[in-house]
Amino acid sequence: MGVFQLTKGLDALVGVMAALLAVHAIYVAGWGVYDTTKVYGITVWLALMVGLLGLASRGGAINCLFHIVIALATTFLLYRWSGIMLEQDEFFVNISDGDMMLAWVSFVIIGYVTLRYFGWPMVIVYVAMIVYALLPYSFGGAQLDWTSVADRQWFTTDGVFGRPVQVVSTIVLIFIVFGAVLQASGAGEILLKMAFAATGRFAGGPAHASIVGSALFGTMSGAAVANVVSTGVFTIPIIKKAGFKAKFAGAVEASASTGGQIMPPVMGVVAFIMADVTSIPYLQIVVAAILPALFYYASLFLVVLIEARKQGIGATPAIDRQQISLPDWIKSIAFWVPLGVIIAVLLTGRTPQNAGFYAMLMATICSLVLFPKFRNPLVWYQALVDAGKTAAQLMIVVACVGVVIGLVNMTGVGLRFADLIRAMSGDSLFVALLLVMLGCLIMGMGVPTVTAYLILALVMGPVLENLGIPKIAAHMFMVYFGVLSVVTPPVALAAFAAAPIAGARPMETGFEAVRLSIAGFIIPFAFVYRPDILIIEGFTILGLTVSIVGFLLSTWLIVTGLAKFEKWQLSRVECILRLLMAFFILTPPPMDAVVSVYNVAGFAFALGLIGFHHLVGEKVKTDVFT
Repeated sequence: MGVFQLTKGLDALVGVMAALLAVHAIYVAGWGVYDTTKVYGITVWLALMVGLLGLASRGGAINCLFHIVIALATTFLLYRWSGIMLEQDEFFVNISDGDMMLAWVSFVIIGYVTLRYFGWPMVIVYVAMIVYALLPYSFGGAQLDWTSVADRQWFTTDGVFGRPVQVVSTIVLIFIVFGAVLQASGAGEILLKMAFAATGRFAGGPAHASIVGSALFGTMSGAAVANVVSTGVFTIPIIKKAGFKAKFAGAVEASASTGGQIMPPVMGVVAFIMADVTSIPYLQIVVAAILPALFYYASLFLVVLIEARKQGIGATPAIDRQQISLPDWIKSIAFWVPLGVIIAVLLTGRTPQNAGFYAMLMATICSLVLFPKFRNPLVWYQALVDAGKTAAQLMIVVACVGVVIGLVNMTGVGLRFADLIRAMSGDSLFVALLLVMLGCLIMGMGVPTVTAYLILALVMGPVLENLGIPKIAAHMFMVYFGVLSVVTPPVALAAFAAAPIAGARPMETGFEAVRLSIAGFIIPFAFVYRPDILIIEGFTILGLTVSIVGFLLSTWLIVTGLAKFEKWQLSRVECILRLLMAFFILTPPPMDAVVSVYNVAGFAFALGLIGFHHLVGEKVKTDVFT
């Protein structure tokens, strides 16, 4: 009974500290950074307290005591850190070996909490980077002194408290609070209702509704897994009820939620991070991201349409379709007005955190007016708690990433990695891009989109820019594959989160999500070979038109070829020919040319294949197409 009461009390304390983290994020976004050391220290401390005390409340007496002791030790470590950092602001401080050892204790705690919340993938990278930094030259390491690593990674703004923590604590967290307000108020349910109403007339309507709803809410949430869990509980059962298989239902939600991270204007907050990292104006990033995001979701619509045809699933019966009433339209203001506020504030030249603060404020006001249940203070508090818990997990992994990035800078391993890829690929840009793609998928496994991008921008950024790729194209390439890592086995977190809701096997759902997201694996290569789709400087209308038509036609060929179905069942030969023609259409044109002979041949033959299938494919059975 005593342990039960203790864990219950710890749950309450975790809620309070999570709410404080959310309130602190609101204050920083609205009133600015009052002191860098205090802001970063308090944010990391609150995040670790939420994480450690949350672990303490999950088990028996020994587990509880163990994590409380670690929490107290962490409090002392950060108190000591803040004292030294504040002293350094005034005069030179000689840091003792004892304090250096305490820094290593902090590294162990950060690694442990990251392991408990995010599993082994991120921790393996973390530990491997530390080991590489300390190993002697004779063993292939960087041979850094343990005190220099402790000093640089703990007592400066290059490691734990480096750029990732700074950006996330000042910019990203306010958008997490904003998303929590929308979810708690009921605005998210209104968006889903509108999505179901808009797509009910299409074959496989519930799956299409999942795509629309997840795209709208996913762009705000900043976490594909959180989006799967929050919207999937509504959409996945309805998709299954319509007649789709369980693994397909889970994969649709996972793919759609993942796509929210590339959907403007917020892009799961990655747009603001990219603007900060690259110094490319935010609006330019949003413009560049529009067409690719639409392509991604168009391909999902096509996959669902073909699957619905194949399974004989029609539109939602008229009597069962959602009806949008005037009150529903009015309530949707709670989403659309804050979205407009974000864009308007940014257009005035204000900072992203200001935009997030005013959007959150407007969402709160609209929710208070439009949703009676949100007028209950307990609902406000729960929204803050939910936001704080999500923010805490993000801050934990971001602190871990800060060490990785700091050590990459100290050791110069990023440049060595670039040289390695250049040597392995020879003179082939395509091979180099494939290697970078694999690196992005591996490094992005098991971590949130923002975290994955921060790692990739440092390690992979120099590789792509050294290949002569425009900066915005290079960073969009990394964002896409960092995002897609959450649906790519073996660590497909979004798919694995959707699988139990759907009642499907996790790995099967992951592979199905990859098939549904196939366009996402093609689009980044278009950034390099057909940069007109990014609408960057130098683009032409002709080049843009060819890129759009080519992408849509090739996507249709790939989707139908992989599904082995279009209007009727496709033979094996037809499937192979469709995939081959898609390859020809996507083949890069020669330098300074818009199209190649392969593109034209692919276009012509593909249209012939599609025409044959629709006009005579079912009636005429030849030896070739059997």
